[in-house]
Amino acid sequence: MRNSQQRESTMAKLAFLGLGVMGYPMAGHLQEAGHQVTVYNRTAAKAADWVAQYGGASAPTPREAAQGADFVMSCVGNDDDLRAVCLGKDGAFKGMKTGAVFVDHTTVSAAVTRELCKEAKGHGVSFVDAPISGGQAGAENGQLSVMCGGEQAAYDKAEPVIAAYAKICRRLGESGAGQVTKMCNQIAIAGLVQGLSESLNFAEKAGLDIADVVEVISQGAAGSWQMSNRYQTMADDEFEHGFAVDWMRKDLKICLQTGDEIGASLPVTALVDQFYKEVQAMGGARWDTSSLIARLRKLG
Repeated sequence: MRNSQQRESTMAKLAFLGLGVMGYPMAGHLQEAGHQVTVYNRTAAKAADWVAQYGGASAPTPREAAQGADFVMSCVGNDDDLRAVCLGKDGAFKGMKTGAVFVDHTTVSAAVTRELCKEAKGHGVSFVDAPISGGQAGAENGQLSVMCGGEQAAYDKAEPVIAAYAKICRRLGESGAGQVTKMCNQIAIAGLVQGLSESLNFAEKAGLDIADVVEVISQGAAGSWQMSNRYQTMADDEFEHGFAVDWMRKDLKICLQTGDEIGASLPVTALVDQFYKEVQAMGGARWDTSSLIARLRKLG
């Protein structure tokens, strides 16, 4: 816990746009760190719940939330949602003061990031793309991995604020670099979850005890966060513990489109994307990404 002197020296006026399963606790960490936070959410009742829990304030539009803020953070759904909270007469850019920094934690395309970075500059505002990894648990525990793109000076201003919910935060390059790094993250996860699903399903079919198998193989080269934290829920057919299949497919679409643009072959990613499509057809659109094992069980 920061002491009062540290809180006073680092306190900033902030806006946070988007109070989903990630944004809600992230905004809470900022308020608890001593910042003055105003939130906006498309569903106003969610913003009211947040204020009741954490204090701070809410505003009816992104523009009003952003007025006078030193930093505006966003964590919304997709490219169109991000444009909606940034642009237009009620968008955050219209309310932000010159010299403020917009930090976007949404996973979106690098193209929309660069578009909005350019638009922000026209308003005298800096833009940092800062997608996150770590899931709902990471957001709630303040243990997110944050991968950033944008100007060094803007990142240097934003990093101490992001630290309220980050385990690690790094600048990877200019505008869009954070989003491209998040694509690397999702590409790696897609293949890993499929491999883990096949391994656990194989163990079941062979009549082995999954817990015993994982205890052994997790200590070697096969070990991963996914194995340690999700093997039991996968074994129990429980898929309500993290990032939804719908959102994963949104992210993988961005990865595959970008792969085509830059000439990077992604055969495993493309295959796993189709497996997730099958999970959606099974009624698993809102299941977490570990539900790939349910598809294998259905195959028999």
